[in-house]
Amino acid sequence: MKPIKFTLILFLFCLSALWWYADFTKIALASGLFPWRGLMTQLFGILTFGAFSLAIILAVRPTWFEKHLGGLDKMYRLHKWLGISVLALSICHWLWVKTPKWLVEAGWAVRPPKGKRPEQSIEIFRFFQSQREIAEQIGEWAFYVALAMILIALVKRLPYKYFYKIHRWIALLYFPLVWHSVVLMDFNYWASPLGIVMGALMLIGTTAAFTSLFNYIGINHIAVGVIDKIEYLENVSVNAVSVQLKSRWNGHQAGQFAFVTFDNDEGAHPFTISSAWQNDGKLRFLVKALGDYTKTLASTLKHDALVKVEGPYGCFDFNGKMQRQIWISGGVGITPFIARMELLALQPDGRSIDFFHSSKVFRDEEFDRLSELAKTAGVNLHLIISARDGELTSEKIRAKVFDWKSADIWFCGPASFGKAILTSLLAEGLTANQFHQELFEMR
Repeated sequence: MKPIKFTLILFLFCLSALWWYADFTKIALASGLFPWRGLMTQLFGILTFGAFSLAIILAVRPTWFEKHLGGLDKMYRLHKWLGISVLALSICHWLWVKTPKWLVEAGWAVRPPKGKRPEQSIEIFRFFQSQREIAEQIGEWAFYVALAMILIALVKRLPYKYFYKIHRWIALLYFPLVWHSVVLMDFNYWASPLGIVMGALMLIGTTAAFTSLFNYIGINHIAVGVIDKIEYLENVSVNAVSVQLKSRWNGHQAGQFAFVTFDNDEGAHPFTISSAWQNDGKLRFLVKALGDYTKTLASTLKHDALVKVEGPYGCFDFNGKMQRQIWISGGVGITPFIARMELLALQPDGRSIDFFHSSKVFRDEEFDRLSELAKTAGVNLHLIISARDGELTSEKIRAKVFDWKSADIWFCGPASFGKAILTSLLAEGLTANQFHQELFEMR
């Protein structure tokens, strides 16, 4: 999580520093409520627009960001926190605009006499100056709509297909906010490094917003296939869906995932690929039956039905520095480890691996298949049935693997489970960069 927090803080700090550099003289001389109102309105407007722009850019899944943030799951977590930042910063911007007016109306503050705005020598700036009033109105109404839509998008109980649609239409609000920012940002800023950065954000953000609205996200990474086989594993509430691709796929690493569209109305869902790539066009997905949509997959999907697969994404690739690895999974988090074992069965990497999988229930035949795969892959399997063995804890892992401090640990499972394991291992001396985690939630 540290790269996510660091990136967010660094981005906002850099924008603030550029604003300070661009307006240093006014900041140094500012005194009184209304001069500071003008400065703070500009600062929070710049931070809000900057965070919104970066969130829109990340929404189209640029691969450069994914590599530097450690995976698309972490990039989307940053996207989420940028959305929350937009919410908070836009409220601050709005309050700096409104509060002094309220104080004047209440008789608690006196507005200084308005001076005449300096006449702009550049024609385009004169045009922008004439548009200030309408830009203010557009920005205020866009703020109210964005506020409502972001709050709705943050509600996790909202069915995914509605989340997907609302989230996509948030991009439409970006265009009026570009106009609001262009017209109302201090004209002097355009001649500073801040103006260059803001202009670049507007250009890239506008391109990303169009990409999202016209559903072109990941268009260069989409393959088309048909459903080859569907199974419902009742005791673990998992749908096993096999897909035969009909168009080109550049391959994937074990542990990566793809956005899969079974139904255009439902939209694309992220699912981890549970099969190793063998250049045969076959992909397999294990889909946990968690919501209304995924619970009915086995009964609604049809053999030979068309499927769109976008990817691969993710950096959960098992390429750690250590020769010793410990794998930990819970429930459907087993998916990337199955893919990795299938690959190791064909291409051993010489690492010593202990795999701990925790499940509420497990059928004998499934245990036999998993044990056989682990044996073929050279992986030491530890299956923990919580009803029989109790919950999997770091103490149990340390008791089984004595050299755990010299191992890379790969975890995929519920976030609370991962946090408990990580906290305990860090307290016992593990370093944070040894723990690799797939963020289970993408929203």
